Amino acid sequence: MATQDFYALLGVPDSATPEEIKKAYRKLAKQYHPDANPNNAAAVEKFKAISEAHGVLSDAEKKAKYDQMRRLGAFGGFGSRPSGGAQQRTRRPTGQQQQAEEQDLGDFGSFGLGDIFSSIFGNKGRRAEESAGPEAVETSVSVPFRTAAVGGKVPVTLTMTDACATCGGTGAEPGATMATCDECKGRGTISFGQGGFAVQRPCPACRGRGKVPSAKCHACSGIGEQRTEKQILITVPPATETGTRVRLKGQGPRARAGGPAADILVSFTVEPDTFFTRDGLDIHCQIPVSLSQAVLGTVVHAKTVAGSKVKLKIPAGTQSGKKFRIKGQGLEKGGQKGDQIVTVQVKIPEQLTEEQELAFRAFVDSMKT
Repeated sequence: MATQDFYALLGVPDSATPEEIKKAYRKLAKQYHPDANPNNAAAVEKFKAISEAHGVLSDAEKKAKYDQMRRLGAFGGFGSRPSGGAQQRTRRPTGQQQQAEEQDLGDFGSFGLGDIFSSIFGNKGRRAEESAGPEAVETSVSVPFRTAAVGGKVPVTLTMTDACATCGGTGAEPGATMATCDECKGRGTISFGQGGFAVQRPCPACRGRGKVPSAKCHACSGIGEQRTEKQILITVPPATETGTRVRLKGQGPRARAGGPAADILVSFTVEPDTFFTRDGLDIHCQIPVSLSQAVLGTVVHAKTVAGSKVKLKIPAGTQSGKKFRIKGQGLEKGGQKGDQIVTVQVKIPEQLTEEQELAFRAFVDSMKT
């Protein structure tokens, strides 16, 4: 099957704007997201491919390199590949010998298209990724306002792609034998290029492992991965804001059983509160008082974001909208601590009894004298 390029994969022309590329990606990502396609290995591979395509085309520098590869004919093929491995061609421009392995680009199986250009965009194939540690997994978590303010812990269930429990990530059926990959001769990567321009990509035959099984794992169809759910208790730092990120070391998926686990990058989204709002390290709230309390003065108990109550004196004659500052009852971060700002709302009674109305009119008349 002929390989599509990144533009075709996202269904956009090579003249597409960044906004058009983003819109196309979001539509496809929603369609092929693993959460919407449980136990669908083809959808997982499709999701990975469109994610890689978006990752390249949304980055100006990577996109420029990718466009250069397209101009060099990466999708037109460099001729057919003879049996027994990659074809080599030697050129001698200006008297200097240059060699580049050429390979038919028309058959990449189910391997992600982004893997073809992995060496251009900073990766060296799956073996190099494994030696450098697995890539971190990113997720977003909603946190209650008060937990984000003072800190705490929130339980989260994450769905992630982990090493297949049956084959341990090898892609081999239990009991199957492993043999050196004929395609890459066990290197895990193969080269292709034109003239002196050659790049590395993970081998599509062995998926960058360097070995192939005599029988594919029945549980994962040889992919070596499966979707799993993991429950994690995440610590929320005090004074957390929307967009605050924390790294959970080694809490993510494993590329292979017994191998290192990836980190999880958690981005927090703070939920709004019905009583408190935040401005920097200061906490704001509104407290209702009756007309008589505002006129005569009173003492109220103001609730703090930490859950305690603080006495607040409301002087006689307080006007609606008056603000009072409670020192040190805001948020604390970096050795600094904010205050709590309380705004008084004077509640005007909507209805009066006949007796109350007469008394109030007498009060108004007394103010005129």
